[in-house]
Amino acid sequence: MPYRAPVSEFQFILGHVVDFAAVAGTQRFAEASSDVVDAILTEAGKMCDEVMAPLNRNGDLHPARLENGVVRTSPGFAEGYRAIADGGWIGMAASQDYGGMGLPQTLSSAVHDMMSGACLALELNPLLTQGQIEALEHHASDAIKDLYLPKLISGQWSGTMNLTEPQAGSDVGALRTTAEPQQDGTYKITGQKIYISWADADFIDNICHLVLARLPDAAPGTRGISLFLVPKRVPNDDGSVGAENALRIISLEHKLGLHGSPTAVLEFSGATGWMIGGPHKGMAAMFTMMNNARLNVGVQGIGIAEGAYQHALGYAQDRKQGITAGPTGSIIDHADVRRMLASSKADIFAARAIALDCAISIDMTHAGQGDEWAARAALLTPIAKAFGTDVGIAVSQEGVQVHGGMGFVEETGAAQYSRDVRVTAIYEGTNGIQAMDLVARKMMDGGEAAYRLLDEIETQAEAARSSQPDLAQPVWSAAETLREATEALVAESDLQRRFAGAVPYLRAFARVLGAHYHLRAAVAEAEAGDRTALARYYIDRHLPEHVSLLAQVTAGADSLLALTPEALSA
Repeated sequence: MPYRAPVSEFQFILGHVVDFAAVAGTQRFAEASSDVVDAILTEAGKMCDEVMAPLNRNGDLHPARLENGVVRTSPGFAEGYRAIADGGWIGMAASQDYGGMGLPQTLSSAVHDMMSGACLALELNPLLTQGQIEALEHHASDAIKDLYLPKLISGQWSGTMNLTEPQAGSDVGALRTTAEPQQDGTYKITGQKIYISWADADFIDNICHLVLARLPDAAPGTRGISLFLVPKRVPNDDGSVGAENALRIISLEHKLGLHGSPTAVLEFSGATGWMIGGPHKGMAAMFTMMNNARLNVGVQGIGIAEGAYQHALGYAQDRKQGITAGPTGSIIDHADVRRMLASSKADIFAARAIALDCAISIDMTHAGQGDEWAARAALLTPIAKAFGTDVGIAVSQEGVQVHGGMGFVEETGAAQYSRDVRVTAIYEGTNGIQAMDLVARKMMDGGEAAYRLLDEIETQAEAARSSQPDLAQPVWSAAETLREATEALVAESDLQRRFAGAVPYLRAFARVLGAHYHLRAAVAEAEAGDRTALARYYIDRHLPEHVSLLAQVTAGADSLLALTPEALSA
């Protein structure tokens, strides 16, 4: 079954489940009318279906390779990238001052969802460039903006982020890359970075690396980190591509999946770079890029889940087995196969609605609609990232299971989804770190942003009692249970003890949010139908999971911390 971008699903969610009308009602995004939204989604969907999806298997079977210091990309990727760039999809949310469309982040996230389902390995390239565009828009000098942004937005150049080093993974403060100031205002960057996605490509004129490094007077830890823009080729005064910079690709990683996306070890040997943001302010500038990426990595998981689901659904509809008894004669009549497909579809909807609501909160923040929107976006970002990628992993695994023995055979393509998506729970901050961020930094307001969101869920459930009473009551009760657990979490001053329940707390929050959006979908449908049936399935079977998850949160940390390293190795 070929991939088909779920355009109508986005139209329904944006029109009936999340408040995109509020975004379109702002002065900044007034041009995002329903006609524009439909046109954007339709054209992006067509590009994903016709151009990107046919490349997905190529990237897996014919990986990017390093040849005489140059990365040779997978067959067809150059043409696919050109279609993305020529369509304006890289700069759709970028400033119009530099050639972007100035459209809402919400639409950009929807497009990334479709691109990820079509070909995640290729989608990762424009995703990284968009993150760099946003970082430069917020933190670069006017001269840097004028030179780099038009080329990044047009797709003539592309961008990467360089954080990780062999000895410094999640502990970014342990990095050793150095930056020596020069008399002309540039810096010489020296060090090694690993896990650099799309560090090079044979179809892009210049690769622009955002690199974290230390100045000579840098303090230890993250407080002493600065950010630098280090291009593969140093631009000439007229903006044309100039001489090779002092950096090279040492090797490409041999990965579980995403074979079409070259992941490199990069070495900088006194490479010329320009500071972005102020001295020792690198983490703040890089987090602009990382926060953009974290939401869209969650979206990557959802996109892969969609692709894996469609693949499994097609197989279940076609596969005939004599042991099944039902109207189709195919394995989709089997109760357990039906369960796997229903669970997948219900979770994809929940994760997608969470991600789009997060994107709307970001757009409302950018439109100057108040600090409460910023707090809401901050709260939803780790949930969108972690739950979206968890759903991607779970649904792709179920896709293999639906295929049975054929799922274990690479030629069917089912396993590729599972291999490709696995890294999304790791990069841009592991899902465990997302959960820790949620229960620590995102609760520094005493839980106020979380309580406002729970108020919204309960208000919606109250309003739905008349039309969907059997669905509204469990959602309202779940929100109350989550509120009580949040109060207990906020009252715990020991962060290590908070962290013990962080992952189950995040997942419980996602479960309740998912039920909230499913309820809204059922109310919007107005009468019993497919969306109401799916909402009932989710609320009956997935929502109850929040009880056991929150029991882990409120149980405290004693039973976990009692398992010492010695006990675990005994």
